[in-house]
Amino acid sequence: MKDLDLTPRQVVAELDRYIVGQDNAKRAVAVAIRSRWRRQHLAPELRDEVAPKNIIMIGPTGVGKTEIARRLATLVNAPFLKVEATKYTEVGYVGRDVESMIRDLIELAVNMVRAEQAGKVARRAESVAEDRLLDLLLPAADWSPPGANDPADEARRKRTREKLRTQLQNGALEDKQVELDIEEKAVPAAMFASAGLDSMGPEFQNLFEKILPTRTQSRPVSVSTARRILLNQETDKLIDQDKIVAEALARVEDRGIIFLDEIDKVVAMPGEHGTSDVSRFGMQRDILPIVEGCTVTTRHGMVRTDHILFIAAGAFTNSSPSDLIPELQGRFPIRVALDDLGREEFVRILTEPENALIIQQIALLATEGIHLEFTDGAIAEMALLSERANILLQNIGARRLYTIMEKVLEEIQFNASDALNKNVVIDADYVRIRVADILLDEEESRTVL
Repeated sequence: MKDLDLTPRQVVAELDRYIVGQDNAKRAVAVAIRSRWRRQHLAPELRDEVAPKNIIMIGPTGVGKTEIARRLATLVNAPFLKVEATKYTEVGYVGRDVESMIRDLIELAVNMVRAEQAGKVARRAESVAEDRLLDLLLPAADWSPPGANDPADEARRKRTREKLRTQLQNGALEDKQVELDIEEKAVPAAMFASAGLDSMGPEFQNLFEKILPTRTQSRPVSVSTARRILLNQETDKLIDQDKIVAEALARVEDRGIIFLDEIDKVVAMPGEHGTSDVSRFGMQRDILPIVEGCTVTTRHGMVRTDHILFIAAGAFTNSSPSDLIPELQGRFPIRVALDDLGREEFVRILTEPENALIIQQIALLATEGIHLEFTDGAIAEMALLSERANILLQNIGARRLYTIMEKVLEEIQFNASDALNKNVVIDADYVRIRVADILLDEEESRTVL
């Protein structure tokens, strides 16, 4: 199911497949997505007046804030961009301006729609690209003299061509070299990027792309490379770029999701005064028009941000959403606190989701012929050690499980290719041997875990 036509209950059920707990956050994003569907069914004069239900997620790192937003975007087939609020600079300072997040989002949308359209014409494009590749492998000029029209030669050429086609389809010619004419800009785009083209307005970027001359150069490439280039060329001929851009613009304006991480970092700390305080205040002022609704100029056209869904997130350890400037607070009507994760949640994270960490590790080692098994005791011990490490060191939530898991499997992964015993059982004692002693040494645990 990849459409906006999902009930809140269905959205939560889909998120439950990958994310453990955080029911309040799941319900909040589910309602926000359903509100978009409801808005599409309103009369046009009322539709434009309905503002998106922007959300602030409050919670420490590793509790699922980013994963909820990312899975949500995939679920509803929406252009999704994750940015860190601290990466942008106030207008007038060197760095990325906040409008660049919208330009990045439209580029993602264009690529998304293009991939969808390319999939629809893939078979036709592959067929034409294969014929062009055969022409390169068996040039007509090399087969018979110009002007010759010998039926026997033509019949032999067709038989040879079909044999090459079979070899090509079987992958037997992937490393063979062919001469291919490739179009390229006379001046590399990377040269302009290093000169600061990325910071120029979209009008200047388009201007440079138009005035740069294009030249065709014949180069020897492998068949595998030639196939990819020819497939891209034929795909471009079969799809309508204008329709792609129009669909991408509409998708961004109606479905786009921007995840503003570390929003708490642009909040002035209590008792803080001076340049940093002013800078954070200025950043909030710059973000406000984007969230509030404005028109951003991009290389693909004008983009209205009025109905883009913004999901902000932050730990808010030393501050709270109420410390944001009032105007920005008002644009995030939904606020939800995510729960800290403990031992019970870690056990569920290791085992329940469809992409659970244990499932991943079993599948990875199976590629080496290793049959890996975790006992219930091993899972409980890893959860316990992850909880203890978060308490003793710094709370990084479920991300601690990755570190613990890698430490447990370190030797097994290294020896997997040469192992004689392909059946490996991880129990609680093995986990303790690999990890528990490290926790006893505070200095080592800070380095290793």
